[in-house]
Amino acid sequence: MSIADNIRSLKNETETIHVTLVAVSKTKSNDDILEAYNAGQRLFGENMVQELVEKYESLPKDISWHLVGHLQSNKVKYIAPFISLIHSVDSLKLLQEINKQAEKNNRVIDCLLQVYIADEETKFGLGFDEIIELLRSDEFTSLKYISIRGLMGIATNTDNEKQIKEEFYELRTFFDGIKQSYFRKQSSFDTLSMGMSSDYKIAIEQGSNMVRLGSTIFGQRVIKHWKNN
Repeated sequence: MSIADNIRSLKNETETIHVTLVAVSKTKSNDDILEAYNAGQRLFGENMVQELVEKYESLPKDISWHLVGHLQSNKVKYIAPFISLIHSVDSLKLLQEINKQAEKNNRVIDCLLQVYIADEETKFGLGFDEIIELLRSDEFTSLKYISIRGLMGIATNTDNEKQIKEEFYELRTFFDGIKQSYFRKQSSFDTLSMGMSSDYKIAIEQGSNMVRLGSTIFGQRVIKHWKNN
C-alpha cells in the first residue's frame, strides 16, 4: 500500500479508540512526508534536531512536530521556538534547559518524561524512583515554562511478546499512580506514549493513547547520512 493508504488505514484503526498517531518521519524525504500530510496526517516525529529544524523550515507550518529521539541540552534552543511535544525528557538538567529556552521564546513547552522500562542498556530514560524524586524536588516545582503532559517508554527490542506486554503494563500502572499522586488536578497530564511499529498493538492493549509509527507508514528505513544530532 502507499503511504497515503497506510495513513488512512491507521487513522481508521486509532481514531475510533482515541489513540493519537505520530508519524515518525526520520530519514524520510519531504515528498514522503507531504504524501502523509495530504492524506490528513499532521503529527510528525523526528529523532535528530538538525533534520527536524530543516524539515520545519521547508514543510507546511500547520504540522505539529514532536521530538521523539534523545535530546541533548545544547540542542534545545534550536527547536524551542516551534516544537509541539518533546517525548524524551530524561533528566532534570534537560527539563531546566527546556524551561530556560521556552521562557526566552515566551511559550510553555509540552514534555513527556521518558521512563526506562526496557531490558537494554542502550535505551535512555528515568527509573521509576528517579521520576518520583524529580517530581518532589523544589527545582522541578520552580519550572514555569514547561508542562508535563505524561510519560513515554520504549519496550525491549525482542520477539518475546510476554516481556513487551509486561513492560508496557508496568508503565501504564506507573502512569496511573503518578497521575493520581502528582497530577490529580491537572487534566493536561493525559498522554501515555508507548508503542512503535513492531509493538504498537500490544501497547494499545496495555493502555497507550499515543503511538509512534515509522516503517508501518513509510516502509523500511533508507539510511541517510545526517550530521550528528
